[in-house]
Amino acid sequence: MEFVVIALIVLVLLGAAALVVPRMRRGTGGTSTPTIEAPPREAPPQAPPREVPPQAPPREAPTREAAPTAEAPPTTPVPPAPVEVPPSPVEVPALEKPEPTAGRLVRLRARLARSQNLFGKGLMAILARDKFDDETWEELEETLITADVGVEATREIVERVRERSRVHGTASAKDLRAMLADELVAALDPGADRTLRSTPSGDKPAVLLVVGVNGSGKTTTCGKIARVLVADGRSVVLGAADTFRAAAADQLATWAGRVGAEVVRGPEGSDPASVAYDAVKRGVEARVDTVLVDTAGRLQNKVGLMDELGKVKRVVAKHGEVDETLLVLDATTGQNGLEQARVFTEVVDVTGVVLTKLDGTAKGGIVIAVQRKLGIPVKLIGLGEGPDDLAPFEPKAFVDALLDES
Repeated sequence: MEFVVIALIVLVLLGAAALVVPRMRRGTGGTSTPTIEAPPREAPPQAPPREVPPQAPPREAPTREAAPTAEAPPTTPVPPAPVEVPPSPVEVPALEKPEPTAGRLVRLRARLARSQNLFGKGLMAILARDKFDDETWEELEETLITADVGVEATREIVERVRERSRVHGTASAKDLRAMLADELVAALDPGADRTLRSTPSGDKPAVLLVVGVNGSGKTTTCGKIARVLVADGRSVVLGAADTFRAAAADQLATWAGRVGAEVVRGPEGSDPASVAYDAVKRGVEARVDTVLVDTAGRLQNKVGLMDELGKVKRVVAKHGEVDETLLVLDATTGQNGLEQARVFTEVVDVTGVVLTKLDGTAKGGIVIAVQRKLGIPVKLIGLGEGPDDLAPFEPKAFVDALLDES
C-alpha cells in the first residue's frame, strides 16, 4: 500500500517537471516549440443601460418660524457730552437820533408853505391891487376868515392894517404884506412862554399829561413829543394810560423803543389812573427827567369820561403837581376844535396846545383863533407823518410860511 502511494507521488512530480522545462527553454532564447494558443474569449454581452427614471425636484424643507425671543429692556441713551458754543452776539437795534428841535420849523417851512399855497397866493393877489376900496378890504377879511383866523380876530387885524396904510399913504404890495405879517405875529402873542416844562424839580421828574379827542393823532403826537424831549437831552418814561384802545399801548411802545425810552402799561381795560400813577412812580424810581402820560381819547360831550380824565390828573398829582397838560387838536377840524379845547380846559387846566395835521389844510389861521379865544399858547405844531415833523411853534416863521406866495 505504501508502495502505491509512493508511485503516485513520483508520477505527479514527473508530470509537473514536463510542464516546467519547455517554459524555461523559451525564456533562454532556444528553439521554441509552437504552442497552440487558445482562441480569445468573447466578452459577454453587456446589458443595455438601465434608464433612470426622472427624479422629482427636491422638496424644500419647510421653514420654521423662529420662536420670538424676549426683547431686551430699552437702554437709556447716553447724551453726548455738551459742546461749548460761544454765544452769538445779540443784535440790538440801533437807537434813532432825533433831529434837534432848534430851527425845526424853519426847516419845515417849505412843507407848511405848500399846504397854505392857495391862501398865500390869494392874499398877495388882494394886496397887489392898485386901488384899495371898501370891497377890497372886505375880500381880505373874507380870506382870513376862510383860513380859520376867526371873525373877531380878523376884523381887528384888518382894521389895524387898514389904519397903518392910511397913515403911511398908498403902500406897495410888499409893504402891505409886511404890515399884515406884523399884525398876524402880534395876534399870536410872540412874547408868550412856549417852552415845555420838562425839567425835573429836585428828585421828582417833570410830569406831562397829553389829552385830546379820538382821531386827533394824540398817541402818535405823544410819541413824537418823546422824541422832542430826547432830542433836547431829556430822559423819558412814557405811561400808556389809554387802556380802552387795544393798539394804543403797542403804538406808544414802538415810538418809545426807537429812542430808548421806557413804557409803563397795564392790561387792556384797566384803570387809566392806576397806569398813570405807576408811570410817575416808575419815573421817580428811575430818576428820569420827564414822565409823559398818554390818556384815552375823550369825547367832550361825554361828561362821565371827562370826569375820569380829571381823576387821572388828581391821582397823578399825588406824586406832585402835573407840570404840563398838552391838548392835541386836529387843525383840519377848524373852529370845532375851539369847542373841544374849551371843554378840556375846564376839566384839566390845559397849559399848551399841540396842533396836528397842519400840512394837510390851508386853514392855518386856527393857530391864531385858539390862542386868542382860549388864551393858551400853541407850543407845538405837526407838519407831516415823519417822526421828526413835530416842531416847536415859532410865530414869525409860521406867519412867513402862511403868507408864502410861491
